[in-house]
Amino acid sequence: MRSLIDIHDFSVKELDDLSATAGDSIENPDKYAEACHGKKLATLFFEPSTRTRLSFEAAMLELGGSVIGFSDAGSSSASKGESVADTAKVISCYADIIAMRHPKEGAPYVASQNATIPVINAGDGGHAHPTQTLADLLTIHREKGRLDHLTVGFCGDLKYGRTVHSLIAALSRYAGIEIVLISPEELKLPNYVKFEVLKKYNMSYREETDLENAMPSLDILYMTRIQRERFADQAEYERLKDSYILTPDKLTVAKPDLAILHPLPRVNEISVKVDADPRACYFKQVENGKYMRMALILKLLAEAEKSSEKQSSKGDLLVNKIVCKNPRCITSCEQELDQVFKWTEKENGICRCLYCETKEIVTERKN
Repeated sequence: MRSLIDIHDFSVKELDDLSATAGDSIENPDKYAEACHGKKLATLFFEPSTRTRLSFEAAMLELGGSVIGFSDAGSSSASKGESVADTAKVISCYADIIAMRHPKEGAPYVASQNATIPVINAGDGGHAHPTQTLADLLTIHREKGRLDHLTVGFCGDLKYGRTVHSLIAALSRYAGIEIVLISPEELKLPNYVKFEVLKKYNMSYREETDLENAMPSLDILYMTRIQRERFADQAEYERLKDSYILTPDKLTVAKPDLAILHPLPRVNEISVKVDADPRACYFKQVENGKYMRMALILKLLAEAEKSSEKQSSKGDLLVNKIVCKNPRCITSCEQELDQVFKWTEKENGICRCLYCETKEIVTERKN
């Protein structure tokens, strides 16, 4: 059964096809008004969300389908201790497709391995957020007319920013992309994204701590908020929360056709005075997300009708030989879940958790 857990689950052609379908739905809404008549989307949101949850619900309703689900883990059987695996099996009896957000990294992957219907990752901890990336790609394409040969700046929380990780991974497949990473030292992009995306695909990138120095070269500026909920140490959050604030003054050196994106919600990192600037694209981004989610739902439901086979993990795996040390990983709480690691640099003994990408170095090889 095809699901979307990570943006790399789809090829460049599939991403382009989704954009084409989204564009067609914008131009010809009546054509899609009953496309999902009789189908049900289950929105399983184990942590707060406004835009993503309502975007999925609006997308399914515009396709003529219906929506069931919950927006708070406290109102689900998770509050009684039900596992993600069991939840996925139960919901498969009620719905045709699942959109899941969960604070534990890897939870949607676990759901996809146990559900008999497609599962869409709507955000798992600080790991990935592929449907936000779909919205980002459509916005960039509609604003710039292309997805290649662009200089893209990411500013703010690059350590815990799952939207940043997913978009960088998506852009790695397009030619001529230069990445500018703007953050304080404490919130720099994780090394695994640098080494396994930027360096693997020979992407040009540089790191900055000053937004104004980086601004003149940017075609896209992707702002992010400093996320209180990702910090175990609240004192560290308070120290870093105001690191970067975009104001009209800082845009005076920017290109006239700069596109400013933000996955939202914002706190204070973009002044409301910037909203009137024609380069502000973050509310267009919200609307584009709805159309891309419509296209995604259509694609996965169509593929589900053709095949009932589960996706199987591919590659050389280590099963129950290493324990993931990431407290945010789904393996830290899920009942009887196998510990699975995938080799990323086998010759150097480096592998990563299949669920959350946490790195481990294996010094003693076990077959």
